[in-house]
Amino acid sequence: MPLKLMYITNRPNIAQIAESAGVDRIFVDMEYIGKDLRQGGMDTVQNHHTLQDVKDVADSIKLAELLVRVNPLHDETSEYISSEEEINTAIDNGARIVMLPYFKTVQEVEKFIRIVDGRAKVFPLLETPEAVKIVDDIIKLDGLDEIFVGLNDLSLGYGKKFMFELLCDGTVEKLCYKFNCANIPYGFGGIAALGQGMIPAEKIIIEHYRLGSSCVILSRSFCNTNQVKDEEKISKKFLGGIQEIRSFENKVFEYSNFFVKNQKEIKRIVSEII
Repeated sequence: MPLKLMYITNRPNIAQIAESAGVDRIFVDMEYIGKDLRQGGMDTVQNHHTLQDVKDVADSIKLAELLVRVNPLHDETSEYISSEEEINTAIDNGARIVMLPYFKTVQEVEKFIRIVDGRAKVFPLLETPEAVKIVDDIIKLDGLDEIFVGLNDLSLGYGKKFMFELLCDGTVEKLCYKFNCANIPYGFGGIAALGQGMIPAEKIIIEHYRLGSSCVILSRSFCNTNQVKDEEKISKKFLGGIQEIRSFENKVFEYSNFFVKNQKEIKRIVSEII
């Protein structure tokens, strides 16, 4: 099966363009609580999408699934609404998949599953060393639909210099093995357009296939709509970029014996970068 491609946006017109080009999941990203402290000073995307954005994007798409990343579980304060209200409203506004970020305990995931209550797919984002330690207990929970490994925060948690080190030190591979044994679909990280990225997207795609991944995020650099303003140019970039990815995936099916060679090449590039 081809990878499910996910693209982050809160703009209905961009969501429609991405959907028309073949993006499988439109990703509205509401997470902001604590994120600036963790990732301050890094060149990472820190969105602050809203519940209204969820509704607007849901109303604009027909085929793609709407994925919403909510905030880590929290109580209601004067600054923000409770997790329960946030999750409930996101689902009411059209979320079909709900992602829980930055969890550290089994109890957090259990509570998240209870709140979602079967109304949407449950998609935890494993991105803390604490979550890695309890992953065996996490994957035993009823109500888990998929799981995603967040390389940015997980690499920070382990004190890594470069997020793709986790592809080389066995961390991602061990997690994928556990997910696969539990029959839970999984994905990790993001990719740029083919031929782009510090590690070329082609090599990361091959790793996804080698590790049995089912989904990946199209990174900001795939099509940075803050820089490219013309919708016709955006549409061409999406159509061309996704067509190239799908064509490359077909080749990966045929040449799976190159997985080990590609893995060694990634390790070499990562070693040079760090």
